[in-house]
Amino acid sequence: MRRLSRVSTDDDAPDPADEQGTGGVGAIVGRLVGRAESTADAGTGERRQQDRADLRALSRALISSARSAGRASVLGGAWLADLLMDTAPRITVRNLATLQRQHPGLGPDDLAETLVSGAAKASGAVGAAGGALAAVEFVAPPFLLTAPVQLAAETLLVAAVEVKLIAELHEVYGVAVPGSVPVKMQAYVMAWTERRGIDPLDPALRLSLGSAAKRSLRNRLIRRVGRNLTTMGPLLSGAVAGSMVNHRETRRIGDTVRGDLRRGGPQVVRG
Repeated sequence: MRRLSRVSTDDDAPDPADEQGTGGVGAIVGRLVGRAESTADAGTGERRQQDRADLRALSRALISSARSAGRASVLGGAWLADLLMDTAPRITVRNLATLQRQHPGLGPDDLAETLVSGAAKASGAVGAAGGALAAVEFVAPPFLLTAPVQLAAETLLVAAVEVKLIAELHEVYGVAVPGSVPVKMQAYVMAWTERRGIDPLDPALRLSLGSAAKRSLRNRLIRRVGRNLTTMGPLLSGAVAGSMVNHRETRRIGDTVRGDLRRGGPQVVRG
């Protein structure tokens, strides 16, 4: 795979999100994903309070957004796809210099393994949270009964963790997608959809999200919601199953993309 001399920097981070419009879903998810990468304060009361506040806000925002989107959009997957595309530019992606500073002395492969392992743990933690994502004091509109807020929140959070992982793996191997934050993150969402690494210099790379790509993204999200149904099990069984499913899937995606980048070319994984 050809390498780029330019990699993105922390200065590329998006502006603070406007938490109006679509209910601030993207901004809230961005904050939660940003905190998920840090385990230093994971058990503190302040951290738990922040997470609970954002989870409640996420539930409110999702309900408001779903009402605005309408039944067909929600059940057809277009709603979740739009939310992920809105969320992606608000995810802070660490550049290579930042990653090396945070993990000194690690070569590319060891650094990539650290990122994959950390993302898998974060994804598993989302599944383990289970019922907390539902923020049960809020009532979903009737047409969300087949796609409860809990599943939407979990799917969106896990997808955001995995998109961030894919973006940072490209940083590690020196093949970050060039361009503005929205352009880059759209490309990484496409990579997440197709389960592959990207060669930014490949003339076949399309940075615009056409109808076929949107359909693939919707289908991928719907399948992911189906997998996350395991978190709806009774008592602790749902939390345990959700944690295992998310951890395994994120590990699989990370290993596949890392393998692509090491080999120098994408190998699309179906399923």
